[in-house]
Amino acid sequence: MTKRPSGDVVVVGAGMVGAACALYAARAGLDVIVVDRGPVAGGTTGAGEGNLLVSDKEPGPELQLALLSARLWGELARELDTAVEYEPKGGLVVASTPEALTALTALAAGQRAAGVAAVQVDATRLPDLEPYLARGPAGGVLYPQDAQVMPTLAAAHLVRTSGARLETGRTVTRVLRDTGGAVRGVRTDRGDILAPVVVNAAGTWGAEVAALAGVELPVLPRRGFVLVTEPLPRRVRHKVYAADYVADVASDSAALQTSPVVEGTAAGPVLIGASRERVGFDRSFSLPVVRALAAGATRLFPFLENVRAMRAYLGFRPYMPDHLPAVGPDPRVPGLFHACGHEGAGIGLATGTGHLIARILTGKRPELDLTPFRPDRFDHPDRLDRIAEEAAP
Repeated sequence: MTKRPSGDVVVVGAGMVGAACALYAARAGLDVIVVDRGPVAGGTTGAGEGNLLVSDKEPGPELQLALLSARLWGELARELDTAVEYEPKGGLVVASTPEALTALTALAAGQRAAGVAAVQVDATRLPDLEPYLARGPAGGVLYPQDAQVMPTLAAAHLVRTSGARLETGRTVTRVLRDTGGAVRGVRTDRGDILAPVVVNAAGTWGAEVAALAGVELPVLPRRGFVLVTEPLPRRVRHKVYAADYVADVASDSAALQTSPVVEGTAAGPVLIGASRERVGFDRSFSLPVVRALAAGATRLFPFLENVRAMRAYLGFRPYMPDHLPAVGPDPRVPGLFHACGHEGAGIGLATGTGHLIARILTGKRPELDLTPFRPDRFDHPDRLDRIAEEAAP
């Protein structure tokens, strides 16, 4: 009989969040197995831009998680050196009108009070930061803590550095539970993997994994496209985006939304986003969306009109109704943990998420209050309302 692999923790999902969960759990002394039906970073992570942002988050629980994650990413970058292409280039948010600048200034003040470095930039100083930026914006805010990694490289290095056992090409078909209802591992199409803890880090497919354990988690896919230009000399120094991008991130609308986001990369190509729409898992190419992205980018950086777009790709962000991920133990199923639903911020929030999960697994107190991230919060609307009130600035 073939021996079934066993360990302390099974992490379902080999994207960035799963990789970070594996890293910190293994470093805490746990025997970790990572299982995924595809390759490392084969889902949302591989379709991401690698953003590590604090600039796009309003004061509240997600921003606290982002600040913790930013610190941890800095530590990992020093440890892994250039392996993950970590770039602490900062973000520049640009307001096109005085009204937009007023709103951006108010947001930055709240973020500053929460611990974010946010530097007001007068319109006359914008060309010093971005010489190729279009003239005319009313001003902006510089966020020095914003950074970027190469997502597929980073996820692969986190998994490899963790020393966790990696089981790719294995589809989880069931979360195994004992007669008392507690987790005892997962069943896959290639046999069982036994462990007293299962971490659902399946990203956009987190609802499916939760259902395999008999619980509901309202994770929905939110499609986004990215345009990639030909390699260029470094002309875009920061991650640059329009102030209305923050509102798009926080929107509950299922309709198409686009706001210009432009950033250079260490390899040379410029990445152009961002679009959001809830269309299920529809992977069809949308020319109107790509045209809207190109138009927004050239409004920010006119030189891009003469630059070739080499390709476009799409991915699905794991959207949750209150825009907060599910992080921590699921009280409905002993031994089941969730680390998913981060929407477009999963790469940036991965380190903090993995670190917090590992602390709980080893009986240590997490640095952040995980109440707003409770996986079962949608079972109790009154609790959800209370959490929303407490999280409001």
